[in-house]
Amino acid sequence: MMRREILTAAAVTAGTIAGGTLVAGSAAAAPGGGDAAPGRGTAPGLAKKDTLAFAAGSAIRIGTAVAGGGHHDSQDYPPPFTDDATYRELLGREFTSLSAENQMKWDFLRPDRETFRFDEADAIMDFAAEHGQVVRGHTLLWHNQNPEWLEQGGFSADELRALLKEHIETVVGRYAGRIHQWDVANEIFDDDARLREEQNIWIRELGIGIVADAFRWARAADPQAQLFFNDYNVDGINPKSDAYYALIQELLADGVPVDGFSTQGHLSTRYGFPGDLADNLQRFADLGLRTAVTELDVRMDLPDGAEPTPEQLEKQAEYYRRVTEAALSVEGCESLTLWGFVDTYSWVPVTFEGQGAATVMWEDYTRKPAYHAVRDALAAASGRAGHPALER
Repeated sequence: MMRREILTAAAVTAGTIAGGTLVAGSAAAAPGGGDAAPGRGTAPGLAKKDTLAFAAGSAIRIGTAVAGGGHHDSQDYPPPFTDDATYRELLGREFTSLSAENQMKWDFLRPDRETFRFDEADAIMDFAAEHGQVVRGHTLLWHNQNPEWLEQGGFSADELRALLKEHIETVVGRYAGRIHQWDVANEIFDDDARLREEQNIWIRELGIGIVADAFRWARAADPQAQLFFNDYNVDGINPKSDAYYALIQELLADGVPVDGFSTQGHLSTRYGFPGDLADNLQRFADLGLRTAVTELDVRMDLPDGAEPTPEQLEKQAEYYRRVTEAALSVEGCESLTLWGFVDTYSWVPVTFEGQGAATVMWEDYTRKPAYHAVRDALAAASGRAGHPALER
């Protein structure tokens, strides 16, 4: 499969440090210092187009996770999706693809063995339909965020197999024809590129063959959805992504309906950028697979609640731009998803002590240099660079 030929953004634009001086219009000086409102100073019709979705055009699906469940349940704010009007407005306007952050995971959907809690997932599906968006399903087989009744239930191998089959048939079947891509198997290799034979209840009790079964059951439940492997730290060519490359080739040879491979893209400015990201995605594309970046954020070190420096924001924007350009360069990479778009609801500070500011918008919804970096890369690929709606 050939690489796409695209025009990419040559450099980070708004918010870039030029000659040590902060370029006018940057949000880098302090939170709230970015665009006061989308389309400020433009005609109303153009202002409506001042979005990531418009910039992307048909070049790629630009998505975000819909905040809810998980760490959000322990925070001192009401549910973002239902109670934050600005969040909801931008969710519908800025993006063409949505992912349930936690609302389709086992521990959320299955509070007990007999119950499926679909209301929140249904609401995301309905919202997407109303706004002309596609949905990524996340996730069906994982070692993490499983309910206690499952992990501690003492089920036999036959019972576990029946439970997983029932779950996939019920969940995938409910949304059949309405899901763009499903993360069927999530994070099945550890950081040493070994199968999670102890951590993953499905692989531990049923063997690696259960992964192939999960893909087959998902295909039967929804023949239209693209079926993916998904993991973190597989951005570049490394032992972990090599393990997926080898496994997927074996599965494809056995006729298992694997359609795609995706890297989550949880990056940090304390580490170097995975410069072979495009090459890695391309080798999976050359197997005939779709590819995707599914959970992009770029965290930074902020000890003792420090504010990001201009240099940190410039580096973050560069990382966002380079991921966007890499995704756009690979034919068959149809989906680029941000793991949240506003710092208020990011999982990063809750999970990584002393780190944060990982998304493209400040807590007041003003735009960071990272937002403009993504937007400009999208516009360059879609042919909308320089469009008056995107001027600032």
